[in-house]
Amino acid sequence: MGKEDLPMPWIETCVMDQKIEVVGAYLKGGVTITALASAYGVSRKTIHKWVSRYEAQGPEGLAERSRAPKRCPHATDDVVVAALIDAKQRFPSWGPKKLIDLLRQEQPDCHWPADSTAGEILKRFGLVKKRRVKRKVPADGLPFSECNQSNQCWSADFKGDFRLGNKQRCYPLTITDNYSRYLLTCRSLPSIRYQDVRGWFEWVFREYGLPDTIRTDNGVPFASRSLGGLSQLSKMWIDQGIRPERIKPGRPQQNGRHERMHRSLKDAVCKQPGYSLLQQQRRFDRFVQEYNELRSHEGLERQTPASVYVPSNRVYSSLILPPEYDSTMTVRSIRHNGEMKWLNEKLYVSELLAKTRVGLLQTDNHLWDIYYRFQHIGRLNERTMKIEQLTEWRCSTFEKV
Repeated sequence: MGKEDLPMPWIETCVMDQKIEVVGAYLKGGVTITALASAYGVSRKTIHKWVSRYEAQGPEGLAERSRAPKRCPHATDDVVVAALIDAKQRFPSWGPKKLIDLLRQEQPDCHWPADSTAGEILKRFGLVKKRRVKRKVPADGLPFSECNQSNQCWSADFKGDFRLGNKQRCYPLTITDNYSRYLLTCRSLPSIRYQDVRGWFEWVFREYGLPDTIRTDNGVPFASRSLGGLSQLSKMWIDQGIRPERIKPGRPQQNGRHERMHRSLKDAVCKQPGYSLLQQQRRFDRFVQEYNELRSHEGLERQTPASVYVPSNRVYSSLILPPEYDSTMTVRSIRHNGEMKWLNEKLYVSELLAKTRVGLLQTDNHLWDIYYRFQHIGRLNERTMKIEQLTEWRCSTFEKV
């Protein structure tokens, strides 16, 4: 039987059929194992193994066998696994470290697994909830603005939220001038949505003029996880020539003067809520008048905020002009879906900037800083052709109250 007489391997057949076909061809004689290995695309060692198993056990010897080890000396004892699961059921919110510490206290003579092993055991039995990955807010690395006169820097925030007598939630929006401590407004709002907040910022701008900067935390609606931390509200400020200024997460002392006012607001008004938003607003109005016009402030040399504050001469305008950039910048238009073209590729910037323009300033051979008007919002890396978020926060500073 020559090589040309060998049966052709059938790719469509199952592995078991091919094994039987190879072994049968060998046992008939006239063909070498080398020729069979070449014809069927397997090693000679494999064919020898099939033949020996067939001769010892018949066709059953050709069945696929598990590659799992017969025993695992490092496997965790069933008693330990059961104790760990029982502890998890007693304390469902605890993680593997706390559970192992507890079990070591309860049964110090037992050999308990490592924390990582305990975690894998809990995962195997479906006792671990997958933790949601929370995206970080982009950093604001610019230094804080000066605060030597009125309207150089305002602060804005929500004084938490609380339930009114009619069961409705109240979200107090507060805006202050940092230099004079003047409380520009305190509004009882039904939510923190942009639609409910924007109108009151426009009212404050028309009433007192525009500040140079507004300092906030990184929550909604002041910031978002979009490029540069931009939100609809902060974009509106930039369009008016106001720089958004964000404190570092977990650093409320960077907005210390505003936080101090919140403490007074809570003691005076928020501990005994009104029945409705309208009634609560009347209480806020009385607090604002007392805080601005009657209460002296030691940081103002015992003067009242109203006697120190001077409205801004910068006027709010509802007419928004297109952004203009310096001649040293490369300008790109943002499409309706938030993309821009760069080197014949489409890169996503932000839908908040749709149908407007950004400026790019080269800082290295492959790096470009991205600006929306005057605000630095991100960086383009030409090596990776990706737009990168800002990650370096300013150095921590402590604001005097």
